[in-house]
Amino acid sequence: MEQQANRNTGTLGLYLHIPFCRSKCAYCDFYSLPRREGDMGRYCNALCRALIQSAPQAAGRAVDTIYIGGGTPSVLGGERIAALMETVRQNYSLSGDCEITMEANPDSVDENLLSAVRAAGVNRLSLGVQCADDRILAILRRPHTFAQAQQAVAAARRAGFSNLSLDLIYGLPQQNLSQWQQTVEQVLALQPEHLSCYGLQLEEGTWLYDHQSQFQIPDDDAQADCYLWTVERLGQAGYPQYEISNFARPGRESRHNLRYWRMQEYMGFGPGAHSDFGGRRYSFVRDLDAWLTGADSGAPPMEENEVISQEERREEYVMLSLRTVEGFDPAYFARRYDADPEPLAALLREYEYRGLAKQEGGRWHFTPEGFLISNTLLADLLERLEQQ
Repeated sequence: MEQQANRNTGTLGLYLHIPFCRSKCAYCDFYSLPRREGDMGRYCNALCRALIQSAPQAAGRAVDTIYIGGGTPSVLGGERIAALMETVRQNYSLSGDCEITMEANPDSVDENLLSAVRAAGVNRLSLGVQCADDRILAILRRPHTFAQAQQAVAAARRAGFSNLSLDLIYGLPQQNLSQWQQTVEQVLALQPEHLSCYGLQLEEGTWLYDHQSQFQIPDDDAQADCYLWTVERLGQAGYPQYEISNFARPGRESRHNLRYWRMQEYMGFGPGAHSDFGGRRYSFVRDLDAWLTGADSGAPPMEENEVISQEERREEYVMLSLRTVEGFDPAYFARRYDADPEPLAALLREYEYRGLAKQEGGRWHFTPEGFLISNTLLADLLERLEQQ
């Protein structure tokens, strides 16, 4: 467990945010902008300059994960993705087994694009499939059909991708448990290495939030049924759960996302991107124009920039470790934070009695039933922590 929250591993993750999309999905609360294709060239040039400017801070670090997220990074095209990767390669020290992920939508890729980004070094593809029902995809304002998702998977395999992740959402408008089960079965037939399955959240400011009364949207109990069935079914299919919403074939867990949950350092670039580096947590404004203007002068505007105290790190460890099946290690907690883990362990034993937590190999993790109400459980644990 020592590696789980060791902030001095000598490694580093990079996150590159690509804020462009062809269209805005009905549920999307991420910082993404449709109809800004004319800014893509300027943005990529600015992103390259930002990468170069920050490179000296990463001297001596081996970059072992890179995540190109969005937005829809694939809309940049192969040449721009290759230029970003070349800038990273020339200015940072990449480990030999660096995991390099790019997000994409099924409608924005073909074999030529995928071959180009694969040649540029991208070795993991994350496709936003979301649902196998075209009727529901249309409600979500997704720009693709499930047939296009199937074609994108086939194209990715032909392009040489052997590490493929597919994103799905349950609890969608007009979706019942049986329909969700059909989506999972159809996606399993595509044989991905990794699956992310998220419950729909209605976020203020999104189209779906404003129009939710027009649709039958599953309630929390219905979402819980979908979730518990998913954990069991994917485990049977060879995709054990390793985090609240993530499932993978053994050895195919997202190393970049594990970096977040293990509290290892990462640097983010682009509007809305977050970083945890050098003992500080900082993020850039969610404003493309302001970020570009700042990048031109060498100082993209920040939204947050703070030193993280030992007490905050201790709380983060409790929250983030218990997002995973790897779990909370009392011995590590005591050693790293000079704190008594027994009050937390006592509460976790109560959760175990209720079927919400489990201790294995000296570590504690939530059960699927515990993950369902993890926000409540974590709030109680943090309250207990503050009483120490």
